[in-house]
Amino acid sequence: MKTLTSESLRKMYLDFFKSKGHAVIASASLIPENDPTVLFTTAGMHPLVPYLLGEKHPAGKRLTDVQKCVRTGDIDEVGDSSHCTFFEMLGNWSLGDYFKDEMIPWSFEFLTSPEYLGIPVEDIAVTCFAGDADCPRDEESANKWIKCGILPKNVYFLPKSGNWWGPAGTTGPCGPDTEMHIIRNHAEADKLNSDQFDDAPKGTFLEIWNDVFMQYNKNEQGKYEPLAQKNVDTGMGLERTLCILNGKDSVYETDIFEKAIAKIEELTGHKYNENEQTTKAFRVVLDHVRTATFMLGDAKGIVPSNTDQGYILRRIIRRAVRFGRNIGLPQGALNEISKTIVEKYADIYPELVANSGKIEEELNKEEAKFSRTLAQGIKEFEKVAATLPAGGAIDGVTAFHLYDTYGFPVEITVEMAAEKGLKVDVDGYNAAFTEHQNKSRAGSEQKFACGLADHKEETTYLHTATHLLHAALKKVCSDEIAQKGSNITEERLRFDFNFSRKLTPEEVAEVENLVNGVIKQDLPVVMREMPLEQAREEGFTGLFESKYGEVVKTYTIGDFSKEICGGPHAEHTGLLGTFKIAKQENVSAGVKRIKAVLIK
Repeated sequence: MKTLTSESLRKMYLDFFKSKGHAVIASASLIPENDPTVLFTTAGMHPLVPYLLGEKHPAGKRLTDVQKCVRTGDIDEVGDSSHCTFFEMLGNWSLGDYFKDEMIPWSFEFLTSPEYLGIPVEDIAVTCFAGDADCPRDEESANKWIKCGILPKNVYFLPKSGNWWGPAGTTGPCGPDTEMHIIRNHAEADKLNSDQFDDAPKGTFLEIWNDVFMQYNKNEQGKYEPLAQKNVDTGMGLERTLCILNGKDSVYETDIFEKAIAKIEELTGHKYNENEQTTKAFRVVLDHVRTATFMLGDAKGIVPSNTDQGYILRRIIRRAVRFGRNIGLPQGALNEISKTIVEKYADIYPELVANSGKIEEELNKEEAKFSRTLAQGIKEFEKVAATLPAGGAIDGVTAFHLYDTYGFPVEITVEMAAEKGLKVDVDGYNAAFTEHQNKSRAGSEQKFACGLADHKEETTYLHTATHLLHAALKKVCSDEIAQKGSNITEERLRFDFNFSRKLTPEEVAEVENLVNGVIKQDLPVVMREMPLEQAREEGFTGLFESKYGEVVKTYTIGDFSKEICGGPHAEHTGLLGTFKIAKQENVSAGVKRIKAVLIK
């Protein structure tokens, strides 16, 4: 195996697929575009769903990129060797172009060739779909792997729960996937037959890559039909792959976190590997500061708040403060650690540098605010302790309340209780914690089940109306107004933008009149593809976070609206109906929200 830095792995992956005819596209924002079903971009395929569903991508049918992602479903697991809330996903896609005949040999080449990762073929295991009543066993993928050189004994089959992707909602594109794993314990792997992969002891295999073959469409009757446009969607986690290639025990021991670890050691006087508790605290701080840095530095702009993305950001910052205190991290330290993150990624994600002032301001503000909250938590603990007799116990629900409301890890509650001769019902706490996790995950799964992309007619019209709203706000309020987020369903649009105050009644009426005037003109919505730099020169509104030269889609509505966008649009404005602003809200300091509807 090759020893690689994060920079060299990114470049190697993109160069490899560029040599196979792929266009290199830039990472999309962490905030999904026009997708109300999830808060963050959770995978490399997420921004490309419309194109996987058949929409034409301006860069062509073969794409590759490194996508910024955030997943918070396992936030309480952060601190172990592998979990991260922010991560980078290396990926490549075929939009109705190549399929298994090309992708599997390319995967084998990239993994095993001395020119690339150079992993010994005997150390690679692959899994394929085992088949069921809906769809046949994926012998095709298995045979292609064996033909490439994978040992037959290292080919395993798993059911849908292990080797199947999709559909994103209840219906839509889906298909088998094939996963690539590093064999870390050959003795245990050799005991298994082809259908016993899941019976292997933990640590026997470590997944490194995943190729998804979208070849079916699940219809409303639950039947799986062959898909007209067959797609390939792959994903390789940068951090985990670096960990494997460099023989590290943890993703936190790669070059990505090197300078950040040194900064924490300098600020606290503790060493990263001092003991188990210190290592966990380091890892939580490292992960959460990196995630907060990318959220705050995103081109669409996220700030701590009590709702949606802002709530997640606030929770992550506060969790970093809690664990930082365990190792003596002084107030203001999160910003010092964040600066090492910005420096590490400056050449890859220049938006972090551009937004470094905002990152510093918001981290310092939230850290100071939470320090006061912690003080309140200590008071709450003292109140609870005062009601208990000597030798009494804090019940599990109360211990969880201290954690959930005031940010007290149960370990601190136990320590403080012991100092007062009290106990804590840790089993009761764990039960309350598990119940909370199950509810959170169920809610997340329900939200995700709604689908990754909604191209219904009503949603498309509201998306077009969002363009008109954006343009009208610029004309009525300030040309400096820019989109900070959007959430569009078939019932309403939600548009976040930078502005210091709510609109006056007169401004609301003027915005509505402007938008409805364009609707009445029944103007065509004209799409053109052009290089990003040309779009900038022609005055199109956009985040301009991609590299120059990338081809983008632009949408023009008369001389009223000019935007870069990849979502679905109405063909002409007369289809929309009457535009009405339903509500204004405060999102955070300097960010306002408008909710609006179309009345037919």
